[in-house]
Amino acid sequence: MHLYLRDVPQRTLILVTSSDDETRLGRPRRALVFRPAEGTKANSQAIVEFLRKEDVDLVGAIRLTQYEVMGCLGLISVGGELFLAIVTLAGVIGNLTPNAGRQEQVSKIREVAFFSLNSSTYDDLSLASNAPTSPTIGAYELNELNDRDAYGQQMQTAQPVYEHPCAALSKIMSSGTFYYASDGKWDISTRLQARTKRQAQHDHSVYDSRFIWNEYIVGSLMDFRSRLDPNERDDLDTCHFILAIQGYVGLHSIPLPASPHSGSPTIAIIGMISRLGWKRAGTRFNTRGVDDDGNVANFVETETLFATNETSWSYVQVRGSIPLFWEQQGLQIGGQRIQITRARGASQPAFERHFAQLIDEYDIVHIINLLGTKENEAALTSAYTAHLQTLRANGNAEISMSNLDFHNIVRTVGHDAVPATLKSLEGVSDGLNNYGFTSVEHTKNALITPQVGVFRTNCLDCLDRTNFIQDIVSKLNLEHYLRNVRKEWISSGPMWSFHRELWADNGDALSRIYAGTGALNTSFTRTGKRTFAGLLADATKSVTRSYINNFQDKGKQAAIDLLLGNMNTQRQVTIFDPIHDSVRAALAQRLPEYSSPHKCQIFVGTWNLNGRVMRTYSLLLCHTKPVSQPPVDKLLPWLFPRAGRCKPDLFVLGFQEIVPLTAQQIVQTDPEKKRMWEDYILDTLVTRRDRYSDYVVLRSEQLVGTALIVLCKAEATAHIRNVEAATKKTGLGGMSGNKGAVGIRLDYYDSSFCFITAHLAAGHINVEERNSDYRTIANGLSFLRGKTIGSHENVIWLADTNYRIDLENNEVRYLAANDQLGVLYDADQLKLAMEAQVAFMGYEEGPILFRPTYRYDLYSDEYDTSEKQRIPAWTDRVLYRGAGLDLAVYNRAELKQSDHRPIYAIFHATVRVIDTAKKDALQTQLLEELMHTNSGQTLDQKLSKMSIKTGIARAPPPPPPPRLPERPSRHNTLGPPEGILTVSRPSVPSPQPKDPFDSDEHAASSSEEELYRSSLMVPMEPTPLSNSTVRAWPVKLPGSRSVSETRSTSDVTRQPTSDTHTLSSSTSFERVEIPNSLKEGGLQTATKEEAHQPVSVAAVASIFEAKSKEVTSPIRPNNGAPTARSASGISRTAPPKPPKPVSLTSHTST
Repeated sequence: MHLYLRDVPQRTLILVTSSDDETRLGRPRRALVFRPAEGTKANSQAIVEFLRKEDVDLVGAIRLTQYEVMGCLGLISVGGELFLAIVTLAGVIGNLTPNAGRQEQVSKIREVAFFSLNSSTYDDLSLASNAPTSPTIGAYELNELNDRDAYGQQMQTAQPVYEHPCAALSKIMSSGTFYYASDGKWDISTRLQARTKRQAQHDHSVYDSRFIWNEYIVGSLMDFRSRLDPNERDDLDTCHFILAIQGYVGLHSIPLPASPHSGSPTIAIIGMISRLGWKRAGTRFNTRGVDDDGNVANFVETETLFATNETSWSYVQVRGSIPLFWEQQGLQIGGQRIQITRARGASQPAFERHFAQLIDEYDIVHIINLLGTKENEAALTSAYTAHLQTLRANGNAEISMSNLDFHNIVRTVGHDAVPATLKSLEGVSDGLNNYGFTSVEHTKNALITPQVGVFRTNCLDCLDRTNFIQDIVSKLNLEHYLRNVRKEWISSGPMWSFHRELWADNGDALSRIYAGTGALNTSFTRTGKRTFAGLLADATKSVTRSYINNFQDKGKQAAIDLLLGNMNTQRQVTIFDPIHDSVRAALAQRLPEYSSPHKCQIFVGTWNLNGRVMRTYSLLLCHTKPVSQPPVDKLLPWLFPRAGRCKPDLFVLGFQEIVPLTAQQIVQTDPEKKRMWEDYILDTLVTRRDRYSDYVVLRSEQLVGTALIVLCKAEATAHIRNVEAATKKTGLGGMSGNKGAVGIRLDYYDSSFCFITAHLAAGHINVEERNSDYRTIANGLSFLRGKTIGSHENVIWLADTNYRIDLENNEVRYLAANDQLGVLYDADQLKLAMEAQVAFMGYEEGPILFRPTYRYDLYSDEYDTSEKQRIPAWTDRVLYRGAGLDLAVYNRAELKQSDHRPIYAIFHATVRVIDTAKKDALQTQLLEELMHTNSGQTLDQKLSKMSIKTGIARAPPPPPPPRLPERPSRHNTLGPPEGILTVSRPSVPSPQPKDPFDSDEHAASSSEEELYRSSLMVPMEPTPLSNSTVRAWPVKLPGSRSVSETRSTSDVTRQPTSDTHTLSSSTSFERVEIPNSLKEGGLQTATKEEAHQPVSVAAVASIFEAKSKEVTSPIRPNNGAPTARSASGISRTAPPKPPKPVSLTSHTST
């Protein structure tokens, strides 16, 4: 194939078959044409056409490569441009069988280039005429004989004056560790047994998704392929795009002794395919353990192969990181300490998902655990065993474990003793005897014997020790097979020499990918002897590995995440498809038809600890001899303020200043305080009297002094997925973590939640710094796959916002002591910032019915009596947005260990549960309706209304309802309204106000909930502007209440209780009916009498100018006395400034 570029009339890349492809290989005369979409989607959507070669105009096109290219790996968006990934150089490894009638050829990718669809900035067309390669930046091949990391090396060539945005991707994919099926007629991602069971010709849409590394970038092309007819699909599969695995493939041809009945020797193939999983991919210290979906780091399926002309033998083993949530930092003083990051109850669901996947794939699993007895590895083994015991107690007898302390055996009796020790283990011996192997007869392509179980081997890194043991297991099984078919072949010297070579090369290749150097112990694997040169080589590798892991792996991890679509700012490329876009839009509108609501309760709390800990508990942690248990009821007033009625499914707790904000803490954060609070909270939950459920720590994260802890009911862990954490620094211009935010996001059933705790800039007058901190967090805090704060359905902030009250100190203290909270709230900086739309736009806050939470003397009800005499304020706040959130309680707790009082909010939340079967059935029905055409009408004619620029064909908006409808409105025509799909329009909640600082329009939709939410919030077609007239929300009319006079929600609930209009600081409420106008973020409450009236642009501008003056410069009557509000909501004048009291306390009202 060749790649051409045509710039006129639009930049277009054309991949066409060559004459050699067509004559020598019999490939069809086809062309795959790529060009970017128009308008704002030019960097995220492509237009792809699959045409006959003669239908493509190549006049004026430039060939980008001198030599033929191998195929296309996919499309990716990087740096605001679309790039087409092309394999420009590859080498054939060999055929898996010597049988000429069974061609299963493997090729190694040696060079990958990325070509832009949008611009010529990165074109280097001079290479087309005088160089053998395409414009790849820094491409090179892995030298299999050297123990050096291909990613970290640079070619000794002239460097370009610019860096290609895909340079890192090119280095990764050109490193010599990616392989593909040469002719596209067989599936390299699937083991022999599974391929044989299919009994059909390979279809590109059927593959093992665990091992296809370009699945993210080729996904849109796979969707495009599914819409072609079968003949076109076969043509596309044959020549135009590649599905690649990463790992190792090795093949050797060996002559074996002739059989007694034949005088000629037998030619056999011995080989190996190691398939590295991508679903939790990364480098050694960056990727450990398991994720919520049960995917583990460094998961590899290794298949040993032996084939003759008549039969093929296959034996499969797997390796992978221990399926727990654990981490290990690379550069640590005193060793590389292991940290288990999630409690047993919270990690059990992921552990079980992992083994459920293995059982589903391999039937029976026996674990060979090679961890030692040292402190770090012993802790992992203990946790591993405990999780397995829980799993087996639930009836999973298909999983068992054998422990083998590899290092101890080698240290005491040497490597030669390992095989005998391994075979002596009962579980291993039973597996060797009972699991069998795969054998296939070529003539009939029939499965003779299946493999019914698998060994899962692990050490700490799943590299050196694991490879050594798997080599032994593979040899034992191959000996067993040969003993049954040709016993004389067991004594073949070349057979076992090549077997050792394959395993040594396999260990080196997998180790380079994960750790940056070749594997240890490979000298013994190759030769069967332990030499001084081998010891010296291993020592050198260990030092090199440590350097690479600490100083180069970060860049390599970023490149891997970019390839897999895990970067925060990435959007997956889509291919323009009006049919399926219309179906998705219709599905989003009909969400209630295939989903059901589920009620849950969420407790949210935040507390600035002032760097302190609970007194008794801190003493307990420092004890040297047994002491009594701490008073665990200390936190009950906060965590369970309403005994018997508060039964949260989730506890979300934010802390600020969990450690003192010293220079030492900022440089190296101490996680011990966070772990201490986790234990203290769990103790409180476990020992409470009315205990109704067990809780586990789901996830926690810390940024210096700011920490966020999420706990959930043990039974809810099975329904929570995709738990991620992220941090954002805002101190010292984003360089320091003394101020900033921590976020945790998760999916509960099929609804997404994002929780953020933050510590914003301090100082009474630093309002703009706080607003700036908010914008930095809203724009900068992001999660995997481009998820931002704004891309979640439900968002809750629980933070020390540090916003103050703009009144004199004496006034604030007097008004707080007399519970005149409305007057204080009118001067609240956060309220004014929200009204001015400079911070927290679109968020809601419950009515504040409690006194200011800052600043108190320690263990006292006195506001600050120190020399600084800080003004009391509501610094600690909970703000939220989301149609599924219903605030029930918003209050504070009277815990006095800090200078802040903790606050809490209890939400009744509604989450969505999707019935996948119903959704799939509805999708099929909608697609059939769309594809159906009337007599005499073609599909192209039906789709002609769908322009490329608009993309999605939307039904016209419904007519506006009458002012006084007496009965449901009906269509005045016999048929349905015009449109391609007849879509029912269920009642949907009004869209929540949008915060302009939550820039989710640049983020990728990574789940179905974002798709349906985005569709529901698409505005209807706007009314065209004419004569400089717009239709605006009702604005302030003469004599009406202004925005600044509108009390948030407390006015709605506040009732006059006495002539003094006082409020108790402990007042709470079950439910507040919040006016729709406040929910919608409108300028002012709209009434039936105030209909939408056309106003001029100048009038609107003047109104906004007047509003801004009201917000920024409120006029106070009576010589500047603040405006207060009575319980009925009518403005009144605050009392005059009182004389400075000698001592004002914050007495709780009774």
